Amino acid sequence: MGNIEKILKINPERTVKKIKKFIQNKVEEAGSRGVVLGLSGGLDSSTTAFLCSEALKDKNILAISMPEKGITDPQNVEDSERIARDLGIKFQKIGISSIFEKIKGEIAPGEEGEKHADGNLKARIRMVILYYHSNLLDYLVVGSSNKSELKCGYFTKYGDGASDLLPLGSLYKTQVRKIAKEIGVPQKIIDKKPSAELWKGQRDSQELGLAYDKIDKIYAGFEAGLSEKEIAESADVSQSTVREFKLRKENSKHKLQRPPKPTL
Repeated sequence: MGNIEKILKINPERTVKKIKKFIQNKVEEAGSRGVVLGLSGGLDSSTTAFLCSEALKDKNILAISMPEKGITDPQNVEDSERIARDLGIKFQKIGISSIFEKIKGEIAPGEEGEKHADGNLKARIRMVILYYHSNLLDYLVVGSSNKSELKCGYFTKYGDGASDLLPLGSLYKTQVRKIAKEIGVPQKIIDKKPSAELWKGQRDSQELGLAYDKIDKIYAGFEAGLSEKEIAESADVSQSTVREFKLRKENSKHKLQRPPKPTL
């Protein structure tokens, strides 16, 4: 257990400084004029917006809220706009409903697993919007995926998984909460139940079957080289659950890799 706690323990102030420097360096290396990010009003995207705002003092930052009618909580859109206003960064709201419906209208409906295919399509529509503005403004796209999501493949390939840099990519979800407090993200944002809002009532914990505090302990346990039994005891889950999340990581490796090609 001690090894897990050591891995999950961070110095928030020092970590924030490192991430801010990382953002500055990547923008400078790319010769980019600024950054664009999706701002949902949730913990990860809000924390990313705060970090970018502190790192890029010239405020060449565009935050885009991309709600879906009947799915996205209006409060999240309000929170997004308020965060952008408080940070002094540019903000746009671009609804995705009409785009989604147009694409769906051209595709034969009724296939098995359509809900998840629809959810992935929505994530990819949002990616297209971000990269359009990236091209238009000569900005880098900043993603908001965290280490927990990357480990278990909980993101859409070429959707929310597509970006030019990932400031939170080395932080587990529980660590992101600590960073958020350090940089002043409102507590109401930190306390929100994680959701990608890809369909009505969707919650991360329901889809993953486990809360992030336990997921983080499982993957930190693997990182520490502990046995499945030791990890299960530390995370207070069954060994079968530990194996399930190990399998999730293995099965989603392709999401983090370039497409394979033959050796000729």
